[in-house]
Amino acid sequence: MNSIVGRLAIYAVFFLVPVLGKPVEKSEWIELSYPFNNETIYWPTAVSFKHTLVFENYTSGGFYYASYDISASEHGGTHIDAPRHFAAGKWTADQIPLHHLIGPAIKIDLSSKADQNADYEMTPSDLQEWEKKHGKIPDNVILLAFFGWGKHWPNKTMYLGTDLKNTSLLHFPGIHPNASSWLVKNRKVKMVGIDTPSIDFGQSKMFKTHQILYAENIPGLENVAHMDKLPTKGFTVYAAPMFISGGSGGPCRIFARLEDRATSADVRFQVEVEVLAIMICLLFGFLSL
Repeated sequence: MNSIVGRLAIYAVFFLVPVLGKPVEKSEWIELSYPFNNETIYWPTAVSFKHTLVFENYTSGGFYYASYDISASEHGGTHIDAPRHFAAGKWTADQIPLHHLIGPAIKIDLSSKADQNADYEMTPSDLQEWEKKHGKIPDNVILLAFFGWGKHWPNKTMYLGTDLKNTSLLHFPGIHPNASSWLVKNRKVKMVGIDTPSIDFGQSKMFKTHQILYAENIPGLENVAHMDKLPTKGFTVYAAPMFISGGSGGPCRIFARLEDRATSADVRFQVEVEVLAIMICLLFGFLSL
């Protein structure tokens, strides 16, 4: 009996140790924010970001100390629009529920259309075409409109269409009000994001998409970075805006966690191999009786 147990142990070590010793890969995280600095792009009429030195040196006590003052408009760089920005009585920045800032997300890739037309607006047809390929837009999802506009950052002239403080010269893609209305009436998205300065396109005068979405307490993320690194779906977005009491928006750190399908498959394969190895151990053990 001891010899059988010994053989089983040898077989187990031979088959299982290489499998059990295999490391499990970590999840992949994607930064979706631009840093705030002297290159940060703001709306032409907004106050830009300032980072003013207070002190940075060794103190008379012998320890190092650094401190700075910061100032800026709520709406510039990677930031969130609270619904109150364009909808009276709706959520301010500090009132947005945490579960609205985190969730599964999808990406609508319109970069090829934006390459042909800097004033392109996402339409209901674009959304329906996406659904034909990838299935119905899930409820409570964060929808990201990708126009490939990040390739222009931080070139203000290319990104905004002008480097002048004249909003009539703005040219960049956005979300058409008809698409916003379609989403509100037919789907249940909890937040939208875009890789341009505004969810409305540059030539908008009435900002209808802002009005339509924010009236439904659907916040907007603007100047979202590095969307080109995201898949079409299969990822979770996390938005962490500055907690400004009564704010109409504010600077926001946004990032994504990719679903590690490869790792999941590896784990399943690992379990299957372990089971197979145990069966082989038992088979060889009993055949040796």
